[in-house]
Amino acid sequence: MKPMKTFLYAGLGIALLASCKSKPSSDKAAADSAKAASAKMMPGSVIKYDSSKRYIFLTWDDSPQPPGTTNCRNIFREEGVKATFFAVGFNQVGPFKKRLIDSIRNSYPQFLLANHSFSHGFNDKYSKFYSMPDSAFQDFMRNEKELQVPVHIIRLPGNNTWASNGNITGQKANNPLIKRLDSLGYKIIGWDLEWGQQAKMKAPREGAAEMVKRINQHFDDGNTNAANAIVILSHDRLFEKLQFADSLRQFIKMLKQDPRNVFETIDHYPTVQAGKK
Repeated sequence: MKPMKTFLYAGLGIALLASCKSKPSSDKAAADSAKAASAKMMPGSVIKYDSSKRYIFLTWDDSPQPPGTTNCRNIFREEGVKATFFAVGFNQVGPFKKRLIDSIRNSYPQFLLANHSFSHGFNDKYSKFYSMPDSAFQDFMRNEKELQVPVHIIRLPGNNTWASNGNITGQKANNPLIKRLDSLGYKIIGWDLEWGQQAKMKAPREGAAEMVKRINQHFDDGNTNAANAIVILSHDRLFEKLQFADSLRQFIKMLKQDPRNVFETIDHYPTVQAGKK
């Protein structure tokens, strides 16, 4: 029996030694794999489009506006869809709102934090804002710095203008602010369809079914800024009440029933990806 024990102990020793020798290699491979996966998931990464799909970009403005922002974020998470929050710096008041913005920024690739100016166009005084391009530019730069916006993607407050790589369209196409931002590599995102607000109420103007119908019509008519892609604008505050939050959930559920629909963050929009590899 003694030789058998010696044999067993020797076998165990060899196995442990082999395990110890192989572990560093295994750990390194796992670390390399995790590092590669992390690199692929950085904001601004490039995706490959599927021409058989319809890409839906949910872009919600004026974050943080709890409880609307938290309701939207939670519904997007629970339904497993991607969305972009265009944030406004002067709305981030107090530790709770700061944590809310942090949670969005740290939730990529599901959520993307983007720039909607610090002051929301000098507190909704749009004519003044766009007539003072240097001050407006600094307003966007302040927002980018204070909110730690990870991408050079902007939505203009109160204005549906698009700009990318020298191609500028919309109401402010000749404004010096837009030309300056574009020349510096910023992408300005407008919208194809707005889920609007009822007059004098924090409530969506259209129901879920009507919005889905309008989206399908836009795709069928080719009435979008980019082929097979639609940018939907709405605002966090519209979904503060549970009945309207439920409308948002139903809206997403209906869109998910169509296998052609893919939800993406705005850093993967065609004009944003243009020229990237």
